[in-house]
Formats: sequence, C-alpha cells, structure tokens
Amino acid sequence: MEKEKEKDHSHITPIRVGISIGDINGIGPEVVIKALNDSQLLIDCTPIIYASTKTISYHKKAIKQHDFMYQSCRTADEAHHKKVNVVNVWNEEIQFELGKATEIGGKFAFLSLERATKDLAEGKIDVLVTAPISKEAMKKSGFQFPGHTEFLADMAGIDEALMMMVSETLRVALVTTHIPINEVSTALTIDKIYRKILEVEKSLKNDFGIQRPKIAVLGLNPHAGENGKMGTEDLEIIVPAITKAKEENKVIAVGPFPADGFFGSAAMGQYDAVLAMYHDQGLIPFKTIAFENGVNFTAGLPVVRTSPDHGTAFDIVGQNIASPQSMRSAIYLAIDIFRKQKLRKEITANPLKFQAPEKKKAGALD
Repeated sequence: MEKEKEKDHSHITPIRVGISIGDINGIGPEVVIKALNDSQLLIDCTPIIYASTKTISYHKKAIKQHDFMYQSCRTADEAHHKKVNVVNVWNEEIQFELGKATEIGGKFAFLSLERATKDLAEGKIDVLVTAPISKEAMKKSGFQFPGHTEFLADMAGIDEALMMMVSETLRVALVTTHIPINEVSTALTIDKIYRKILEVEKSLKNDFGIQRPKIAVLGLNPHAGENGKMGTEDLEIIVPAITKAKEENKVIAVGPFPADGFFGSAAMGQYDAVLAMYHDQGLIPFKTIAFENGVNFTAGLPVVRTSPDHGTAFDIVGQNIASPQSMRSAIYLAIDIFRKQKLRKEITANPLKFQAPEKKKAGALD
C-alpha cells in the first residue's frame, strides 16, 4: 500500500498572533511555552511573543521544556512563518521572584502589553492573545486600569468593551465587570443593560457566525427578585431593558432568569449566550463548567483579543503543572473569530463596483 499523502496546508494563510507575556512571575510564560510547543498549531498561525529571549529562556529551563524552539526578532515585521518568534521588548537582566506580585513583574507585563497593542493598532499582527497579569503588580507599576478589558477599551477610544467568556458549549457575557459587589445595583440601568444585550447579539452574529442568536438574561436578585419581594431591580430595570431590545431591535432576548438554577437547567442549552449582571454571577458557573478550556474574549473592539480564563496562579509557578489548554484555546478562538469576521466582511461587501454613468453626447435623446 502507498503511504498516505501528507495533508496539503499550503492554502492556509497563517494568522499573525501577537502574545503579551503577562506577569513574568506568574504562569503566563509557562502556558505560552507549552501551548506553542506544538507544530500543528504553527500551521494556522505565526506566533509573536512580546517579551525577551532571556525571559523565555529562563522559564523554558524552569519547566524543563528543553525542546521548545524559538527565534529572536527586533520587530514583528521580522517574524518567520512556521516558527515561534520572540520580539525583544526589553534586553536587561531581570531578577525573577516567582509566585510574587512585584513592581518589576507589573512593569514588564505592561511593557509587553503596550508594545503588542501598538503593533496590533498598526496592523503588524492580526490578533492579540494576552497571558494573565496580576492586578496588584500592575497597580504597583502605575497601571491605571482594573484589567485588560478596560485598558483595551480605552486604547480603542470606546467607553466600554464587552467581556465574554467562551467555551465549546457556553458563552457568558457581563453587564458589569471589575467593580465592587456593593456598587453593582447602582451601576445597573435600563440603558446599560439594553446596550449590552445589543452588543451580545452583534458579537454572536459578527464573531461567531450565528444568524438569529438567542440570549438568556439573568436576574440580579435571588429568584430574579420574585416579583419585587427580594429587590426591585429585576422588575424595574432588567425587564424594561429586555423589552426595549425585543421591541426596538427584534433581539431574541429572554429573562430575567433566576441565576442560581439557570446553569444547572436544560434551559441553558437553548441559548447561544448568557448575559450576567456582574462578574462572579457569570464567571463562577462558567469556570466550574469550562475552566480547562475556557477563554476570555473582549467583544465590541475594532480588533480581536482573547486570553485564558485563569489568572497568574502564583501558587503553582515553576512547578511545571500549569495546563496550557486554556491558552491554546484562546489562540485558536482568536484565529477563528478573525477568520469569521473577515469572511463576513467579504460576503456582505457590495460585489458590484460603482461605475459613473457616461456623459451624454451633445444632441443625444433624453
């Protein structure tokens, strides 16, 4: 028998995936190295890590990934296809303090993010995947934002981006993100929830290719307020927002559902996305269901950004036990969304080129 021919991947255009390294004292470098140490992944993308070769070398040795190969480059323009590329954002020697939130860790995490974001804005990379940062370390280094989502929204010049957690079976978006729990109820307004419902629908269409998406909206209070007996926000704010989205924009939005029972019910499988009112309401059940392969996607930006759904995990740094699955999923989701957006633009573009009418000759009939 003849040997089975190798698959021809020459028709695949690799996506330039920029990766910010995250906190150098966290598991970010470890999961990036492990995720990219896969020749199959290099068929679909050209990875460009924003860090330094010294940083990658240090972590490569720490987790004994001796076969991990990469090449150094000064800019993203020098990146080679079918290779892992490291843009040297800094060259100085670093004192690593694995497992600690330090000012140094925050400083280099920000330098990496800043350079990657700049290249994304200039079209030198196609998508951005961000490794986990420590908010404590970032604050020590002077970072003024609660997290990646808010920073990228500010860079894009928009008031607020949409935080959406994505897995193969579940998508959970948030109305409010990184604010204290005692500020949630006052932050919720009819207009805010209404806009988030529209953003979720738009993302499901543009980023995931779902033509008529169905959205489940969670309530704020226990039992979704139980007709005002346990808080009035559900009746006075959430219900009017859902009604407005349905009547004015024909959005298929249903709710508010009591949050405690929704994720364990059959109803969950009937919707393309869930809109939660606050951070833990959506993220606790999501991470319980899909922690290993979950992805944090920032919708509503003019660019594609994803990240793993976990943090810096300071408690397991350097032990070579961190799973790269969420990082790998984040890379593949970024590629998939980029291609879906590109395809949607192509199929919705006007195929007929505008042609100016010819000028009539003198004496021609009207």
